[in-house]
Amino acid sequence: MTFQPTAVLIGNPNTGKTTLFNALTGLSQRTGNFPGVTVEKKVGILDLGHLHMDLIDLPGTYSLAANSPDEIVATDVLLGQQKGTNPPNLVIVVADASNLERNLYLTTQILECCLPVILVLNMYDLAVADGLKINTDLLSRELDCQVVPVIANKGEGIDELRETIKQCLEKAPPAFHLQLGEPVEDGIRQLLAFFDDCSDQLIAPIHRVEVLRLLIDKGGIVEQRLLEMIGDPLDSRLNQIRQKISEEGTDLLLVEPETRYQQIGEIIKICINRKQEKLDLTVSDRIDWFLTHPIGGTVAFFVLMAVVFQAIYKWATPLMDLIDGSFGWLGDLVSSLILEGALQSLIVDGVIAGVGSVAIFLPQIVILFGFIAVLEDCGYMARAAFLMDRLMSWVGLSGKSFVPMLSSFACAIPGVMATRVIENRRDRFTTILVAPLMSCSARLPVYTIMISAFIPPKPVLGFFGLQGITLLAMYMIGIVVAIPVAWLFKKTILQGETPPFVMEMPPYKIPALKTIILRMVDRGKRFLVDAGTIIFATTVLIWGLLYYPRPQSISDQHDQKAAEIQSQILSQDQREEQLNANRKAEAGAFLRQSVLGRLGRFIQPVVKPLGWDWKVGIAVIASFPAREVVVATLGIIYNLGSEESEESENLRQKMKNATWDNNPSQKVFTPVVALSVMVFFALCAQCAATLAVIKRETGSWKWPIFTFSYMTILAYFAALITYQIGNLLI
Repeated sequence: MTFQPTAVLIGNPNTGKTTLFNALTGLSQRTGNFPGVTVEKKVGILDLGHLHMDLIDLPGTYSLAANSPDEIVATDVLLGQQKGTNPPNLVIVVADASNLERNLYLTTQILECCLPVILVLNMYDLAVADGLKINTDLLSRELDCQVVPVIANKGEGIDELRETIKQCLEKAPPAFHLQLGEPVEDGIRQLLAFFDDCSDQLIAPIHRVEVLRLLIDKGGIVEQRLLEMIGDPLDSRLNQIRQKISEEGTDLLLVEPETRYQQIGEIIKICINRKQEKLDLTVSDRIDWFLTHPIGGTVAFFVLMAVVFQAIYKWATPLMDLIDGSFGWLGDLVSSLILEGALQSLIVDGVIAGVGSVAIFLPQIVILFGFIAVLEDCGYMARAAFLMDRLMSWVGLSGKSFVPMLSSFACAIPGVMATRVIENRRDRFTTILVAPLMSCSARLPVYTIMISAFIPPKPVLGFFGLQGITLLAMYMIGIVVAIPVAWLFKKTILQGETPPFVMEMPPYKIPALKTIILRMVDRGKRFLVDAGTIIFATTVLIWGLLYYPRPQSISDQHDQKAAEIQSQILSQDQREEQLNANRKAEAGAFLRQSVLGRLGRFIQPVVKPLGWDWKVGIAVIASFPAREVVVATLGIIYNLGSEESEESENLRQKMKNATWDNNPSQKVFTPVVALSVMVFFALCAQCAATLAVIKRETGSWKWPIFTFSYMTILAYFAALITYQIGNLLI
C-alpha cells in the first residue's frame, strides 16, 4: 500500500485559510465531521505530481489553549490524538502578512510541536500596500522554518508553496523553543519526569507541548484528559508545582503571552521594516468609520440584509418554481405510465414529491451561502457582527447571532446552517433553537389564504390596511417571542456568560470567486445528502399515513356514482366537471378514513379549544414535513384536490362555508380562528427539513426533539390565548 502523508492547514480566523485550501485542492475535497464531535472536517487531496497528500483544513484558532470545540480539535489533530485522523506529517500555518505580530503567537506555539512547519504569509499584497517590507529569508532563519509569501485569492505564490511542501516533507522538525523562565521550565521538567514514572497508564508518550498546556491552561482539555488517565496522583503533583511557581513570583496566566510576545517583538524588529505611518485616515479607516457607526452602520447593515433577504426570498423563486415545475412534470409523466393505484401514488406522491420537497430548498441555501461567503471574504461580516453585538447582548447573545436569525425569515434551514460562524457553543445552540421562530417563506401560503379569506381589507388610520398590518404582525411575532425565549435559554438549559465579544477586523479584500463557488457547491451538496435523506423518508411516511387504509366501500360508492354520471345525458363539459368533482370527493373520503384522518378526529378534543375542528387538525398534522402542505391538504379535505393553492378562490369559499359536523349552523372559520391558525403556524416547528438540519448541526437528536416540543407547546398556548381572548373581545 502506497504511503500517503497528511498535512494540516491552520491559522487565525480571517487569514484567508479557506481560500488557500481551495486553491491547493480545488474540487478534490470532501466535508464531514471529526469523529465524536460536531466540528466540521474538510479534507482535500493535494496533488504534488509524484505524490498525493491529504490536506486537512483545521478550524480557525488564535492559540493552542484549547477551550472551544474548534480549538480542542485543532490541538488534538496537531498532537496526533484526534480519533479517525492520521497524525500530521506537515503543518502549514497561514498568517496575515499585514498583522504578523498577532499571527506569530499561534505560529510559535505550533513550531514547538516537533513537526515540519511552513509559514505562509497570505495577503502579501496588502502588507506591501501598508508599507511593510518583510525579509522572508531572515524570518525563515529566525523561526527555523520555511516562509512562503502568497496571495491566495489571486493564485499567486501557490506553485512556490507546492514546491516548498515537497521539500519540507524530507526536513527535520524546527528547533524553535520558547524559554519561559526557570520556575516554569523546572515545573515542566518535573512533570515530564512524573509522566516517565507512570508511562504504563498513558496511551502515548507525553510531549513537552502537552505538559506546557497542562501546566498553564488550568481546567483545559489537556488537564481533563490526563486526569482521566492518571487521576489523583497527577492532580496532587500538578497543584504542588503550580503552587511553587506562584510562590516564586511567576503568574502562570501571564507568563506565556508576555514571554511569547516579547520574543515575537524581537523577531519582528529584525525581519520587518515599516515605512513611516501616515497620520491621515486610510480608505479602509473611512469605510470602517461609516460601517461601524451606530446610525450609519446600522442603516447600511439593514439595507444590505434587505438585499440578502430579497435574494433568498425573491431571487430564488424562479429556480424554485423551475424545480417545482420539473418535479410536477415528472409526476404527471409517471402518472401517465403507471396505472392508478397504490404504486402510482407511492412513486408520484411519495418518492417524486419527497425528492422535490428536498430539492426545492436548494436555491435558497446556495444563494444564502454565496452571500455569506462574499461578506466573509471581503471582510464585512466581522463589521456586521461588531455592529449588532450591542443589540444581541440584551438577550445574552453576541453579534454573530443576528445574521443567521435574519436569514431565517427566508428559510430556517440556511439560517440554522449559518450559525456555524458562531464559535461559542452556548450562543450557537441558543441561536439554533430560536431561529425557527422567525417567519420563513413557507409560512406565507398559510398567512395568505387566511388573511385574504377572513381578514377584511378595511383601512386603518386612513393609510394602512388591516390585511397588511395582520401580515406584518405575523412576521413580528417571531421576533417578539424569540427575545424572551433566547434570554430564558441562556439562563437555564444553556446557562453561562456570553464571552466578551472580541473580533479582529480583517482587511478589506476582493473575494475569490473560486472560493465562493466551492462553498456554495459544498453547502448545497451537504444539504442534499445529509438533511435530504431524512426529509425524503419523512415525506414518504406521511404519504403512507395519508393513503392507508383505503376501504373498498368508498371505491365502490364512488365508482357507482361515476357510472351514474356516465349514464346521464350531459354535455362533455358537464360530464367532466361532475366526474372531476366525484374524484375529488373520493379523495376527500379516503383522506378522512386514513390514519391521519382518524388521528385528526382523535385529537379534535385537544384542538377544539383553539377553535379548530378535526379537518384543521389533519391539515396541521399533515404539514409536519413542510408547512405549505397545509394548503394542499385543505384542498383534499374540502374535495377540491391537492392542486389548490393559497390563491384559490374555490378553496377560500369552501373554507368560508365550512361548518362543524355536530352543528351545521356554526361556521368553522372566523377571523379569530384564522388568527389562531396563523399564530400556531408562526410559532410551531412544522418543518422536518429544519429539524433534520438542527440534528445535523448539533450532532444529536435531543435538540431537534426539544425544538419541536417547546415550539409546539408554545404555539399551542399562543393559539389558545389568541382564540379565547379574541372571542371575549368580539
